[in-house]
Amino acid sequence: MLTVILGILLFLFLIFPHELGHFLMARAVGVKVNEFAFGMGPAIWKKQGKETLYSVRLLPVGGYCAMEGEDKDSDDERAFNKKSPGAKILVLAAGAAMNVLIAVVVMSGIMFATGEATNVINKVVKDSPAAAAGIEHGDRIVDAGGKKIGNWYDFHESMRGQKKPFKLTVERKGERKTFSVTPKEEKGRYVIGVSAVVEKNLFKSVARGAKSTWILTGRMYAGLKDLVTGKVAVKEVTGPVGMIGLVHQTTSRGLTPFFYLLVFISLNLAIFNLLPFPALDGGRIIFVIIRMVTGKAITDRQENMVHGAGMILLLTLMVFATWNDLVRLFR
Repeated sequence: MLTVILGILLFLFLIFPHELGHFLMARAVGVKVNEFAFGMGPAIWKKQGKETLYSVRLLPVGGYCAMEGEDKDSDDERAFNKKSPGAKILVLAAGAAMNVLIAVVVMSGIMFATGEATNVINKVVKDSPAAAAGIEHGDRIVDAGGKKIGNWYDFHESMRGQKKPFKLTVERKGERKTFSVTPKEEKGRYVIGVSAVVEKNLFKSVARGAKSTWILTGRMYAGLKDLVTGKVAVKEVTGPVGMIGLVHQTTSRGLTPFFYLLVFISLNLAIFNLLPFPALDGGRIIFVIIRMVTGKAITDRQENMVHGAGMILLLTLMVFATWNDLVRLFR
């Protein structure tokens, strides 16, 4: 039950900012927002603002930002349909942008909390190969086996599969010293007995968080391409039940994996919503562009019919994904 609650809270944490992104951008470009809702279904709390109704709904499964003139034309000068194509695209893309921002912030927080292992040696284990070679605390590793070392990851990679003696060059008090080190086997891997100084820097953490988010986004697009081209079977698509299972797995491993999952789902929401598919933000953006290029060749009724069909297909996909989850669960 706790896992289900955490899954719902995680979903809300990501859907609410998505809708908040639409709301804030709508206000920024002068679009009238009739209602901003947290959750779906019957309202359990309402408050009428100057022009916007704020509400909390019974079912904690998302929310919505109802804009004047979004689904049908309105004569209100602040209606969505009265705005320029650029303003419309900004509003439609703002939800995904907020999810990306959350991913960057959370990833940056992970990077800051865990720190970055530098190429400076923090500890040399007594009677280890490094100690025998003459390596000391505070030495900065600059070269290992002929490979330049800029951080601990570089050093870790240089040590992968390293069994034979190798040359290790360090900087010590402004001077470079080279030592011959012979790794020893320990629990199935070869080590020399050193640990790194871990650095925590906010600005570097943000840069690393943004870079990691960018790399993860690229991998997700590659995965989506594999799904579309058939390299990955549709039956592998995960639905709500499978997502709850992922929450259970990650929470049992600690907070860091849980926050990584949060980043993963947030980016998935951003990418999914920007797909050029009817009913999604990306599909609506395509219609804005079509109308901008062709004039008003497509009526609101025609567009709404396409989005309605898209919503039916999306709901069908969700049912299919949920069925796959249940099959995997009871297999």
